[in-house]
Amino acid sequence: MPLQLFDNILRWQGFPIQEAKSHFKQLLNNTDESIEQHKKAIVQHHLKHNNFYINLLNNKSTDWAKLPVLTKRDLQQPLHERLSNDYSSKNVFKGKTSGSSGHPFTYAKDKFAHAITWAAFHHAYNEHDIDLNTSLQARFYGIPLSGKGKYVELLKDYVSNRKRFPIFNLNNAILEKYVSRFRESKYEYLNGYTSSIVLLAKYCREKGTTLKTYCPSLKICIVTSEMLFADDRKLLEKWIGVPIVNEYGASEVGLIAMENLRGEFVLNQQNLFIEIVDEANQPVTDGTIGRILVTDLYNLAHPMIRYEIGDLGSLKTLENGTRILENLQGRTSDIARLPSGKVVPGLTFYYVTKSIINEDVNILEFIVIQKTEASFEIQYVSSQEMDDFQKAKVQKAMDEYLEPDLAVAFTRLDSLDRSNRGKLKQFMSEVDR
Repeated sequence: MPLQLFDNILRWQGFPIQEAKSHFKQLLNNTDESIEQHKKAIVQHHLKHNNFYINLLNNKSTDWAKLPVLTKRDLQQPLHERLSNDYSSKNVFKGKTSGSSGHPFTYAKDKFAHAITWAAFHHAYNEHDIDLNTSLQARFYGIPLSGKGKYVELLKDYVSNRKRFPIFNLNNAILEKYVSRFRESKYEYLNGYTSSIVLLAKYCREKGTTLKTYCPSLKICIVTSEMLFADDRKLLEKWIGVPIVNEYGASEVGLIAMENLRGEFVLNQQNLFIEIVDEANQPVTDGTIGRILVTDLYNLAHPMIRYEIGDLGSLKTLENGTRILENLQGRTSDIARLPSGKVVPGLTFYYVTKSIINEDVNILEFIVIQKTEASFEIQYVSSQEMDDFQKAKVQKAMDEYLEPDLAVAFTRLDSLDRSNRGKLKQFMSEVDR
């Protein structure tokens, strides 16, 4: 693995990662005054250069508390209509959200904004003695099983010095093979969906041996994308055998918060501004649970201002001025157990539904409900019924990612039921455990 390959690939693609890292270090000394300056600057930029954002402001007020809250649904329109002047799909970084909240969309970042996003990850990981260029990662994520997407992810794995452990089937036979792989390579850290790594820890518990025993080079385990409950943390700490670090982020804005060495869930106050608001979109006091809004202070290509991430939480300010995230709620994911004995995390259904979701499709929301071990219902909100071709693509994806002969029913609704947190769970199971 060539040293600094990760950074070099970003640089060769036109992302100024070294400049971003240097700038990020300066931002570590951010004051409330400098943050306010960044907030005003990003708003003024988009009010001058972005028609999409201009049209969102009814009263044209630049008072922060009166700015609109940007929802995922607001962003479900063609990307080119949301880009700032002088930006196009040719000179930005483009990505697609997972749709784990039921609201998938395509987003963009200018090249410096994308680079400083990675600078934030570099800084947070370095605190735990992990180097994104050289530390070998065991990655418990999904991956497309065929086509261009698969090879893109494999290339990204190589560049990022990580080896992937697909999470579509995590029964004991598969986990036994995965544990064997830990004996063969000097992994420094795990990174992946909480529920998947919990299944790995339970397997280690059955065997009576920690994963650290199999892989002495292992330093930490980073869990992301789903809630980390206290009981699961204890299980992971005991049977993975290394410190557990909770990471909270989203592809469209990057790293929002990450636990430091003292276990404090520190906010990324450098390139992001995070606030908690009430139902009237007004900021709440520390300790009050409300909706989490995120502002990307550097994305000039696409406005991410007071963007509602879809979770609830509260903030706390420490004596040294550090802001931490408390009482994070959301991002839970059930486990699906299939007739063959396969065990798959609910986020697997992202890879299923992705087969029909792209920038132009008119499906706005969806959830997957497991009715029995062998039958599922997909409820969706759309301006028109899914056609047979789209349904066939979903069925094919179910066969490919899960197993054949699973029944899928499709139900079009005007709106979807939500949990008491106001967030839409992408997957839920009605099967008795």
